[in-house]
Amino acid sequence: MTTIDFVALALFVALWSGFSWITGGKVRFRRPSLTQMMAQRRGEWIRNSLNRDLKMIDTQIMAGLQNGTSFFASTSIFAIGGCFALLGASEQAESIFGDLPFIVNGGRTAFELKVCGLTAIFAYSFFKFGWSYRLFNYCTILFGTLPMIADAERDPEAAGRAAERVIRMNILAASHFNAGLRAIFLSMGYLGWFASAYVFMITTVFIIFVLARRQYFSEAREAVMIEALPSKHRVLAVPSGPHEGARSEDLSEGR
Repeated sequence: MTTIDFVALALFVALWSGFSWITGGKVRFRRPSLTQMMAQRRGEWIRNSLNRDLKMIDTQIMAGLQNGTSFFASTSIFAIGGCFALLGASEQAESIFGDLPFIVNGGRTAFELKVCGLTAIFAYSFFKFGWSYRLFNYCTILFGTLPMIADAERDPEAAGRAAERVIRMNILAASHFNAGLRAIFLSMGYLGWFASAYVFMITTVFIIFVLARRQYFSEAREAVMIEALPSKHRVLAVPSGPHEGARSEDLSEGR
């Protein structure tokens, strides 16, 4: 591996860390990210559920979030297995790459190190998805502690605290899901390293550009920004807790 390889790897890590730090709400811009807006909408959803005793819709939403997280966790395991298979066939893979045009062949050792790095990315995403799945499970349990309408009207403060626990757990679960999904996206940019360090830098910048556009300039963000129409239904006066507008890491991907 050459100096330019280490430069490309440093750029990859720096952009990944910086993007996660910015979109996760560690830095406040006048233009909030899609992830930050969705954190607020999660709070609205949970507080709104206090106005109905029948919460089948809410439990279906929870189940959908868990199923999506489980799917990506399983996908990460398959990807890790594919990386180990690639390590076992590194000699054949290296010979194939060596015959391709515009491919910088750094040798078998460099190839295996790159595959190990790709495996680490998928392992990171698996742990993020696995923990997110667990947190969504906790969130479902906490959701079951939400009081009925009559109980919430008698003690709105207690109802508000119960809702805030669910909101906080839901946002944390989403933040870990977003981190895992971001790793999957960036692994696509990492593949450019198998061509050359310059391609690696280009694909990394391109992936970050796409993710940033989704966070700050996408149609999905504009849809989330639309203010809700005034409701004719009764809404309980549940106090907002300290996690109103709480921060979460990159939806980036909009979950």
